[in-house]
Amino acid sequence: MTDTISPALPERKRGSGVKMVYDLLRDEILDLKLPPGSPVDEVQLAERFKMSRTPIREALVRLAGEGLIETLPNRSTMVSNIDFLNLHTFFDAMVLMYRVTTRLAAQYHRPEDLKIIRGFHEDYAAAVKARDALAMIATNAAFHAAIADAGRNPYFSGLFRRLLDEGRRILRLYYQSYEDQFPERFVEEHGQLIALIEARDVEGADRLAKAHSEQIVQQVQKLFIRDGRLDMSL
Repeated sequence: MTDTISPALPERKRGSGVKMVYDLLRDEILDLKLPPGSPVDEVQLAERFKMSRTPIREALVRLAGEGLIETLPNRSTMVSNIDFLNLHTFFDAMVLMYRVTTRLAAQYHRPEDLKIIRGFHEDYAAAVKARDALAMIATNAAFHAAIADAGRNPYFSGLFRRLLDEGRRILRLYYQSYEDQFPERFVEEHGQLIALIEARDVEGADRLAKAHSEQIVQQVQKLFIRDGRLDMSL
């Protein structure tokens, strides 16, 4: 990665170095290229990216704000661990946000929203066909984030994006355990979600979003936890 970065460094605009480091490290953490608990060293990162420690530090502050890295009492920095003991709280929030954002999209979407959603649906289907696990996870998140945007509630959109990002590490572990296999029925369900949103079928969209999210959660639970709390009413 450093070979492709270094030639552009002299022309870097103010602030662009922070964003570049943040984007790259964030993707590496979420895709488990930087595993939970691995050390994060400012000096090594400065050498890797051929820049001063100031933009490195700023990027790390942003990552810490998202809960992706943490500073220990001895002042060393590491990639945040996944809180497996409290996964049930994450799953509860995730299922709820799938449902709420899909309901709102069915109510408030505009024609241009459907075009964006369908575009991510096509990207996702292509990733599934290619059996590209990282692309599946990323395009799945983009698809559901686009649905959230169509619901016209920026608070829900922001929260859902953070949950989807946190879920990338959990899903990556899940796919690795099963040799990166992914049920193709999810492609069909995404298509059904689009149809229900387009038809403004709020209750139908809610039911499918609930079933869609819960089956994913239940599969992950088989690996990580024994007790689930998925049943909730709106």
